Amino acid sequence: MKRRTFLRYLGCGAIASGISQTDLLPEMLGGLQNACAFDFTKKLSSVEARHYKKLPGGGIECGICPRHCRVTDLERGFCGARENRGDVYHTLVYGLPCALNIDPIEKKPLFHFYPGTTALSLATAGCNVDCKFCQNWDISQARPEQTDNLDLPPKELVDICAHRGVPTIAYTYSEPVIFYEYMYDTAELGHKESIKSVMITGGYIEEKPLGDLLPHLDAVKVDLKAIREDYYRDVVRGELKPVLDRLIQIKKSGMWLEIVYLVVPTLNDTESEFKELALWLKEYLGTETPVHFSRFHPQYLLKNLPPTPQRTLEMAYDICRAEGLKFVYLGNLPGHPAESTYCPECGEMLIERRGYRIYQYNLEGNRCRKCKRVIPGLF
Repeated sequence: MKRRTFLRYLGCGAIASGISQTDLLPEMLGGLQNACAFDFTKKLSSVEARHYKKLPGGGIECGICPRHCRVTDLERGFCGARENRGDVYHTLVYGLPCALNIDPIEKKPLFHFYPGTTALSLATAGCNVDCKFCQNWDISQARPEQTDNLDLPPKELVDICAHRGVPTIAYTYSEPVIFYEYMYDTAELGHKESIKSVMITGGYIEEKPLGDLLPHLDAVKVDLKAIREDYYRDVVRGELKPVLDRLIQIKKSGMWLEIVYLVVPTLNDTESEFKELALWLKEYLGTETPVHFSRFHPQYLLKNLPPTPQRTLEMAYDICRAEGLKFVYLGNLPGHPAESTYCPECGEMLIERRGYRIYQYNLEGNRCRKCKRVIPGLF
């Protein structure tokens, strides 16, 4: 039976705390004055999926991501969120987020995209990889019938942003590729209402779906999980090359792009890997694409490993700076100087950050207030 509720309290920071998804929804959806009521539902959507083809003799092949799942009647792909029904592929999660929150944009993290603003962040169940370190495994590795979902179509998401004065919608927490159709339609509608959209993704998506989506987005943050194929195979259950190809595609499109690299002790934290990563970023994405090195905390299937030592993150920082990367950040180290943005020309602190808060802002438009050097991004 559906339970009617209102959307009043959309606080910051709940998802990252590690509280379970079923505990989060009542807290996040305590009620919103003067807003429409929303339904919790256990029903699945039946919207036709995009980017698939029918196979001779029956069955379909999904084309949304490099897995190219071949799915027979009444079966689902790897993600568990798409189902073949009579050789018509359906998305089961359209309009059915299981996580919803208003976050600082810095939490995504996007540091060169309208700093100090907020984003209505959402996710559905499902993912097309299975990272052993996943922070939100209870939704990313769940099937949509296993989560508490809201009945929240694109228009109502956009209306929430308009009502609350939230300028951006962020597709995040799990993997937005899984709810591609929902994201696409929401982003397209949002642009008509001057609401921006950002995709927080692992980048495991095919070229055509991404190319169709990019005109409706305003920024993309990609989790580049390692620079080694065996890491993607053994730790992520995915592939590296398609992610690298998509990063180049995003950069060439002119879309604002930032990179996050989660540094996992003993698995992707060597000096040689950081050097290889820095050289790849410099060659293919340029020296002004921001890269964030994030501290690992024991999660999911890697609880046996310790948190990343600060000195390891600082080694990654130093190597990238030595290779000429201009905007290198360290994440999950509140109060560290490398949380802040500095002018590459004169060294002036442009944006002072501690955690998700901004304490100084020394930009005039997109220029350093002191030396007038242009700072890449959207400010």
